[in-house]
Amino acid sequence: MHSLRFIPEIEEDAIVGYTWYEEKAAGLGEEFLRVFYACAEEISRNPSIYPKVYKEFRRCLLRRFPYAIYFMITEKETMVFGLFHCARDPRTVTSKLNGRTE
Repeated sequence: MHSLRFIPEIEEDAIVGYTWYEEKAAGLGEEFLRVFYACAEEISRNPSIYPKVYKEFRRCLLRRFPYAIYFMITEKETMVFGLFHCARDPRTVTSKLNGRTE
């Protein structure tokens, strides 16, 4: 199992998604977080199965929700850099990822 670490911005990304879904239906935000953490667990078990989508960033699509987790694999750990809605412009996603790695 690979060590999984989240940059601080991931908490904000998750809260935004949680709040949006919880406003749509009570309990849906909780389900969103459950799916997010289940995907994070899958990433930690076998990060290399997910495709590279931009430079060294890999992407894991959440089940049931149109979100993706963006991460990189290093020798020591797997680092999560983003949790973004899939309807975002890809240029916005790459710009945010670049800003989070510098």
